[in-house]
Amino acid sequence: MKVEIWSDIACPWCYIGKTRFEKALAAYEHADEVEVVWRSFELQPDAPRKVAGSTAEHLMAKYGRSRAQVLEMMERVSEVAASEGLEFHLDKGVAANTFDAHRLVHYGTSDGRGEAVMQRLMRAYQSEGEDLSDHAALARLAVAAGLEESAVRDVLASDAFSDAVRADERRARSLGVDGVPFFVFDEAHGVSGAQPTEFFLSALRQLGPQVRPLTMHGAEGPVCDEDGCELPRA
Repeated sequence: MKVEIWSDIACPWCYIGKTRFEKALAAYEHADEVEVVWRSFELQPDAPRKVAGSTAEHLMAKYGRSRAQVLEMMERVSEVAASEGLEFHLDKGVAANTFDAHRLVHYGTSDGRGEAVMQRLMRAYQSEGEDLSDHAALARLAVAAGLEESAVRDVLASDAFSDAVRADERRARSLGVDGVPFFVFDEAHGVSGAQPTEFFLSALRQLGPQVRPLTMHGAEGPVCDEDGCELPRA
């Protein structure tokens, strides 16, 4: 089974959804048969790559809310995150452009560390107030996730993996994805949002490998077992 997950690193519900899905996967009986693929999605593709403002200021302008209202919204999301074992500090968030961060996730995937890079960047954004448009910060975080520093700097200095990010975004549009996280099971079944762990586990069990009971045909004939062989019937 292949599960593709469209996420933005700057999305708190994506981090929560990632955590819930991974808990479900850990409890799933056929977890070793599941391939998880991270797909790129930018909630703010026009966000500045330099001199980014705070996430709170961005939300105040976007929704016409006061600072107090925005901080209250952030606190409610942080409480949900805490229930999943995550420590959010959304009030420290920087509303930075995440395109280069997504490029690094694709590079990490090519090196077998895509999930580790995604995890480290999500924590940096949601919990540590890192500016993920800053190449120095991205390089430091990618190295912490296990990537080689000189290779990371080469990726950031080029346009490597830009096509991969854009391809993910085009495919999201073709599927009608307009919010994240969004999960696609075997290119046929979609799940939107940070669903509860129990929901994800149920989806895995319903859509994954099935063990069906054997259907018997005909009357029972003679057999041999550990006690010996049946004698021919008279």
